[in-house]
Amino acid sequence: MRRSILLLLLLFLASVALGQDKSSASLSQDQIRDLICQTAEKDMENDKKQKDYTYIQREEEHKLDGKGQVKSTEIKTSEIMELYGDQVERLIAKDDKPLPDKDAKKEEEKIQKLIEKRKNESEEDRRKRAEKEEKDREQSRQFVREVADAYNFTFVGIESFDGRDAYIIDGEPRPGYATHLKEAKILPKFRFRAWIDKDESQWKKLDIQCIDTVSFGLFLARLHKGSRILIEQTRINDEVWLPQHIAVKVDVRVALLKDFNLEDDITYRDYKKFRTTTKIVSVGEASQ
Repeated sequence: MRRSILLLLLLFLASVALGQDKSSASLSQDQIRDLICQTAEKDMENDKKQKDYTYIQREEEHKLDGKGQVKSTEIKTSEIMELYGDQVERLIAKDDKPLPDKDAKKEEEKIQKLIEKRKNESEEDRRKRAEKEEKDREQSRQFVREVADAYNFTFVGIESFDGRDAYIIDGEPRPGYATHLKEAKILPKFRFRAWIDKDESQWKKLDIQCIDTVSFGLFLARLHKGSRILIEQTRINDEVWLPQHIAVKVDVRVALLKDFNLEDDITYRDYKKFRTTTKIVSVGEASQ
């Protein structure tokens, strides 16, 4: 459930990466709406290109008590790869220590099962998967159009990241706005600040804040006011912008259970272009 919330928020704000006009800091609402759609298309292209890369993801999760003190910590490091159109995680370390041989073998077996499944997939099943991906992209475009109407945008200024200038944009929910899409009903519950690369109109950084309780289902979960997510991207190989860092702090109530606080810090590194000739090997072989 936590990952579903994160992906939803990521989709939401990746879509609102506003590319400001390089010659003017003042844009009409129509211009802003057009830029939302243009930059959202770029982000969907980034998503496609990410499938051409393998990378390492390290996730450090802290569960907090009622006073905000850490009760427990769990660290997982995974290799992420794309296999036959599916993104796959292979766990390679826990608490920054390599997996025991037995657990590493299970991870490899999981990957091999997926490879065999996809090898035997029919052309009809491949076609259905491709159609579903296109349907999801179209739903994302519709969501972006809703975002354009649901927010008032403010140009704040310019900040430099690694020698590259970025526009700073604030988004505040538009008072009284009634959303049309079911998925867009969460929009009035969030405000954000976005840093947009000036030259490429790609979003560099997003700071998202929950300003009201968000309910998922009747009794499934509630995300409370004050929850926050910070997302950063980086430019890879002069061709694509991909995740670099995500920091999440949430206050959640799941079903009828008591509330719990969670901090999640995820870093991404070692992006490598995946070639069709790349051979998937065991952890033991890779370390030789």
